[in-house]
Amino acid sequence: MSRALAAALGGAAGAMTVVGITVMFVCYCLVRNRSISKTSETNSSDPSIQAGQNIETAELHGTQCFTLEELNLATKNFNDINLIGDGLFGQVHKGFLQNGILVAIERRPSSPSPEFVEEVRYRSSICHRNLVRLLGYCQENDMQMLIYEYIPNGSVSTRLYGSVQSSSGKLEFKQRLSIALGAAKGMVHLHSLNPPLIHMNFSTVKVLVGEDLTPKVADAGVHSLLSRVDGAASFSRMSEDDPFLDPEVYEFGRFSVKSDVYSFGVFLLELVTGRDAASDKSIIHQARNYQDGSDISIPIDSRMGSNFSPEGMRAFARLIAWCLNSQSEERPSMRFIELELCRIHEKELSLTTIMGEGTTTVTLGSQLFTT
Repeated sequence: MSRALAAALGGAAGAMTVVGITVMFVCYCLVRNRSISKTSETNSSDPSIQAGQNIETAELHGTQCFTLEELNLATKNFNDINLIGDGLFGQVHKGFLQNGILVAIERRPSSPSPEFVEEVRYRSSICHRNLVRLLGYCQENDMQMLIYEYIPNGSVSTRLYGSVQSSSGKLEFKQRLSIALGAAKGMVHLHSLNPPLIHMNFSTVKVLVGEDLTPKVADAGVHSLLSRVDGAASFSRMSEDDPFLDPEVYEFGRFSVKSDVYSFGVFLLELVTGRDAASDKSIIHQARNYQDGSDISIPIDSRMGSNFSPEGMRAFARLIAWCLNSQSEERPSMRFIELELCRIHEKELSLTTIMGEGTTTVTLGSQLFTT
């Protein structure tokens, strides 16, 4: 190959390289200018933030900003016929959305607040099978509203000592263990977050049951939401007479994961006795004083029947006493509670399956229990 030909080919290749680099640079500038143009439309220096991000981000996390008009339509203007209770946040109404979804709407009078929206978005991103799902919110006409999935069968408290106790309170021990285990899993999920999300208002009323008796913990994080939006207003709602309130919280004004453990212990106690601890606080003192291996002095709900083992019941009583320890640092973690409930539940299932559903495994009365 002649030097002239080689030089010509080299020059052509160099020219093509320059042209290619130029084209790539022009394309980069066009793309960059288009990105900057879109960003400037949202008054943000972050190109990932687009117009309408508030709704898009919420929908990404499964949260929706509802309008007052559609919630009025869903509840017939919040007619009293759809009023189903009172929560920590406010009155709760049942609603039927136009897309056919049943919801529970909790509302209260309050001015619009960006902190409220921020807290709702965070809460709605927390998903677990044993937590009531927060679907969205609404802030209009000086009202704040939380929209939750609707749980059809009410709370565990209603089944134990409420309006439907006669027909649905006859839950066997293993069924109550299953409810306790599911609730524990929901609480473990809250405590496993970084930072841990402390419920601060856990009780038997806050554990709802679905059609298949799947328990779901309600109002997770609402107490802290109110604390942030209203300052110290939510703390003033606490009462020393509340049997679920950790005595250390009322004394020192501090919540911790072990505060939830204490509340969970009272929940377990109501599960096994079928009694309202607010009406009969003596059961808390009786349970707290239980010594491992001794006879169980707490009154066992006779509606459970007798299809359970004395070992399982004693292990359950021991766990309750541990949760109710007056020293918070001596209480178990929610993770340990979950594992222990799982162990007791599996043991009870194997025993009742082997011995048969109608087999008496323990005699209620003075031999083992004080009724």
